[in-house]
Amino acid sequence: MQDILQALEAKRAKARAGGGQKRVDAQHAKGKLTARERIEILLDEGSFEEFDMFVEHRCTEFGMDAQKFPGDGVITGQGTINGRLIYLFSKDFTVFGGSLSLTHAAKIVKVQQMAARNGAPVIGLFDAGGARIQEGVDSLAGYADIFMENVMSSGVIPQISVIMGPCAGGDVYSPALTDFIFMVKDTSYMFVTGPDVVKTVTNEVVTAEELGGASVHGAKSGVIDGSFDNDFDTLFQMRRLVDYLPLSNREKPPTRPTHDDPERVEMSLDSLVPANPNKPYDMKELIEKVVDDGDYFEIAKDFGKNIITAFARIEGSTVGVVANQPMSLAGVLDIDSSRKAARFVRFCDCFNIPIVTFVDVPGFMPGTKQEYGGLIKHGAKLLFAFAEAT
Repeated sequence: MQDILQALEAKRAKARAGGGQKRVDAQHAKGKLTARERIEILLDEGSFEEFDMFVEHRCTEFGMDAQKFPGDGVITGQGTINGRLIYLFSKDFTVFGGSLSLTHAAKIVKVQQMAARNGAPVIGLFDAGGARIQEGVDSLAGYADIFMENVMSSGVIPQISVIMGPCAGGDVYSPALTDFIFMVKDTSYMFVTGPDVVKTVTNEVVTAEELGGASVHGAKSGVIDGSFDNDFDTLFQMRRLVDYLPLSNREKPPTRPTHDDPERVEMSLDSLVPANPNKPYDMKELIEKVVDDGDYFEIAKDFGKNIITAFARIEGSTVGVVANQPMSLAGVLDIDSSRKAARFVRFCDCFNIPIVTFVDVPGFMPGTKQEYGGLIKHGAKLLFAFAEAT
């Protein structure tokens, strides 16, 4: 019996080692944490329960039968954040570059299905190079299964994606189907195809950062909802975000005790809005004075800056804040701000989060650029979202 236990512990140690010390050191040298270190930071201490630790791929071609690692490049399981149930998967870049095989995909799908069935959020930590090319169509079929679960869980449980390394192909489309995407500055990238393919096909010379870095997707494309300085800060902020959200659409958002008196009088707000309507003021000051403890979690703060979307609390209960920002384009509504706010309003509606709207808007942005870009259609998305909200 002791021999069996020792063999089991040896196999566990091999699984925990990932792709080996050399690859772990290479990960650290890039300023990145390993998949397991990320889980330790994200979850409450000692709460992680791992699934399918010893799963290995079943590919035998291209010499793959001689290269097997327990877990097959992704760590899956459940744990808690501030005592509340969370399901997650964390891709391990030290094993086959985190690439996706059929068994790797099956592990992720299992976690997604458990999360939907039990009514708890699912968080994906992405650090991967796309499909495992040795498995060809099998790995692409694995992505299709993951996409299907993303879609079926939409509006049912919160889905959060955190891009923590270079991600391409299917590893950017699955996050795009989730509710929120966050990135780590300088160490994470998102693109459908990388710089080398772009150069071959279109003859454009572009760096990974210019093509799909956090600054590009945060401010220009609007693909992501925020970025942070390093792995630790990013994971800490994900803990904050989860605290605002209900576990599923069957539950009310969580409440937290507050030291703020709901009957308080804030005299400084008397002079916040200038007498001259042509002078701007910072709407964030109003939000800070109204919400509990001046604390809120802003979504997509670098994109469509003329509208603010954020989670906050009033009298301890989660609310979604939508506010025009006079400091940017006089708070006018354009394509970017309409898209951003519409998506946020629809998320709040799905998860029973009341919406507080602070309105100071001159109207929709005029001009050929906006009209050619489809302002009528994009602007209508925001109208639709508010009208549809229950």
